[in-house]
Amino acid sequence: MSTTENTKPVAENKMGTMPVKRLILSMSLPMMISMLVQALYNIVDSIFVARLSEDALTAVTLAFPMQNLMIALGSGTGVGINALLSRSLGKKDYEEASNAANTGIFLNIINYVVFALLGLVIVKPFIASQTDNATIARYGVTYLTWICVLSVGIFFQMTFERLLQSTGMTTLSMVSQLSGAIINMILDPMLIFGIGPFPKLGVAGAAIATVFGQVTAACLGLYLNISKNKEITLSLKSILHPNKQSMKQIYFVGIPSIAMMSIGSIMTYLLNKILGMFSSTAIAVFGVYFKLQSFVFMPIFGLNNGMIPVLSFNYGARKKERIKEALSFSLKFAFSIMLAGSIIFELIPQTLLKLFDASEHMITIGVPALRIIAIHFPIAAICISFGSMFQAFAKSTYSLVISLARQLIALIPAAWLLAQTGNLNYVWFAFLIAEIMSLTMTMIFYRKIHREIIETL
Repeated sequence: MSTTENTKPVAENKMGTMPVKRLILSMSLPMMISMLVQALYNIVDSIFVARLSEDALTAVTLAFPMQNLMIALGSGTGVGINALLSRSLGKKDYEEASNAANTGIFLNIINYVVFALLGLVIVKPFIASQTDNATIARYGVTYLTWICVLSVGIFFQMTFERLLQSTGMTTLSMVSQLSGAIINMILDPMLIFGIGPFPKLGVAGAAIATVFGQVTAACLGLYLNISKNKEITLSLKSILHPNKQSMKQIYFVGIPSIAMMSIGSIMTYLLNKILGMFSSTAIAVFGVYFKLQSFVFMPIFGLNNGMIPVLSFNYGARKKERIKEALSFSLKFAFSIMLAGSIIFELIPQTLLKLFDASEHMITIGVPALRIIAIHFPIAAICISFGSMFQAFAKSTYSLVISLARQLIALIPAAWLLAQTGNLNYVWFAFLIAEIMSLTMTMIFYRKIHREIIETL
């Protein structure tokens, strides 16, 4: 790693000068494409696992809350890094930007150690708390142990991609992410079914393919940051001696984001238990939904990952009109994508389920489930877009409050109450109920930010 400091960029950062719509597209499209591929390999992963058995698919679904917790910690830390780094560049404070980058790497070293230890200690009781089916439990423990113990790749992949995104190098971030996704998709069938020189490893093969792809992406991301990212300076000394002020600022933004995404882990865990009151097939349907919806939601997250540094930079540079234009354009774009996703789920749910080798029983449960849940997609687009604005303006607590209300105060109680009717189809309406609450709170907080922050710039 280089130990020299960058004191002056070659030219002013494009986030303050390029036309806003073109800037957001240039920032977001590479990430949207890479996240589409990310969603695709998540789907492919489950498609191959489903070929083993429905029990294997259910086991991977039960492992998801813990996986999501890892993503929450890594991604939430990345949100803090992204916001601080972009804001520092907007103010032309390059030393603070480098401190943010090096401190962020240190924080994700700690994140990995925590989950490696958790993988050795709590995986078995965690899976057992969701099922009493011995086969499903065995598959789940095997899969999740590999994912946790070798989680170093996912934490550093997210960190290095965030550093590239924060400095506007989204194409290189896409290259890093694509490398991991492609490696995963190639290795999945080979390791699961024992193709070529590889042994047949079943669900363990799916986990190993996933972590190997993540490590590949992390290594490439590190190389690209060292060789191409000239607006920050990475050094081993700075990583091992993190800046305490940067740490505070990263977690000031990041902790609400971590908590917000962690709430999703609690929600999926509790919903798995509610659905388990009906059958393991209902849990498998929920797992399939989560994989399929990622193909709709991931592009929105890619769009917003491109929007956050644009908003943060122009907030630091106090350019109000660019902020308004960026938010308006992103909202319309996100709504269009989500509307298209809803239409697909409504028109061809059976085709989507058959991708996962669904039985007739699973199709009977899954078709109405996908159609009912997809109603809320366009509403979610609005909430997600505004949530990214809250993060960019260091108001992540707003997103945390909304997420808490949506997933734990609205969705889970609604799902439980609807489950008492004995009709599984009613349970899926909990998603729509929760999203309506989310939209209401989002608009209240947006009006507050618009009045107190945007209009005062």
